[in-house]
Amino acid sequence: MTQQRSPYDLPDVSGLSIGILGGTGDQGKGLARRFALAGHQVIIGSRSADRARQAAESLDGGIPVRGAENAVAASEADVVIVAVPWDGHRATLESLRSELAGKIVVDCVNPLGFDKRGAYPLPVEEGSAAAQAASVLTDSRVVAAFHHVSAVLLLDSGIDEIDLDVLVLGDDREATDTVQALAGRIPGARGVYAGRLRNAGQIEAFTANLISVNRRYRAHAGIRATDVGQSAPER
Repeated sequence: MTQQRSPYDLPDVSGLSIGILGGTGDQGKGLARRFALAGHQVIIGSRSADRARQAAESLDGGIPVRGAENAVAASEADVVIVAVPWDGHRATLESLRSELAGKIVVDCVNPLGFDKRGAYPLPVEEGSAAAQAASVLTDSRVVAAFHHVSAVLLLDSGIDEIDLDVLVLGDDREATDTVQALAGRIPGARGVYAGRLRNAGQIEAFTANLISVNRRYRAHAGIRATDVGQSAPER
């Protein structure tokens, strides 16, 4: 009988390169900065190679980040993070099916609307942005993660550690383990498995609640899951 693997056993991901589609926005640039500081080769992607290069150059000097068109970032990176605006989500992924085939694709897009009362979740036919990604990228391994990470904190050079759990959802155990391990490469952060991809909708929608918390308290709050240790707990 094969011994069951502990949920705390995660792979070594230190050598993986990371592409970020839509990486010219604050969220994409912030993730690019943190992963580059952790030693990863990072490619910021954009529809415009010039915009991507400008975004890479705007980050702190001396870190391994470069800019390129989305197709280059998608094809050359080992793991690809989708951080595009919601209104361009489906079209971007449809245009990159072949480049993303066989890869772990991490969707961190939050389908939200905003009005004078604040942020609110938008309905998605597939149930979530991540599920939409999976329906488009049938040859990729889609994982949902990095929805609740403050771009302000990611970009702040005065903050060394981010007090945060990254909720990771997906149907492929190897893929979710990899993304959990990548989350842990950001100092202070931890990847926590949070269920199957079908449950990504409420994770994306909860971002609207966090925005309300942060506006009321002028904070950059994330979330922590209690009673989940770094290694198997003793009972």
